[in-house]
Amino acid sequence: MEKTKVLFVCKGNNARSQMAAAFMNKYAGYRFDAESAALKPVKLNPYAVEAMAEIGIDISKNGNKRVSDFYKKGSKKKDLFKYIVTVCDEPQTEKWPGYMSATKRQNWKFPEPSKFRGTETEKLEMTRKVRDNIKVKVVKLASVIAADKGF
Repeated sequence: MEKTKVLFVCKGNNARSQMAAAFMNKYAGYRFDAESAALKPVKLNPYAVEAMAEIGIDISKNGNKRVSDFYKKGSKKKDLFKYIVTVCDEPQTEKWPGYMSATKRQNWKFPEPSKFRGTETEKLEMTRKVRDNIKVKVVKLASVIAADKGF
């Protein structure tokens, strides 16, 4: 059985989309092939790396990918994503490039961990909350898609 392709996108591919793809691959990788990408990739957020490591998922060696890289491969039908989920809390996601086509698309609004302020401990705690909320959404999404209940 061919896996369903899912792309998680955020502005920098430094935290939220990385966490979402990691969760999809961990909990439903037998059925889905999840990737993460950004319009303008930036360095991985160390709080996201630490928060994921705390629950046994290593994203520390993940590269940052640009959305356009997936579509430069020739855009063969098998290479396109059936689902695209943006995980930004910013309104400009509606203005993203048209080549980010998919059969189904959603926007989940999660705060950007790199914008968190406070002590190291406070920033890590806020990142953990984002991580946990993303996990809930990813697990639910995987079950909805698997049950073919709509997206």
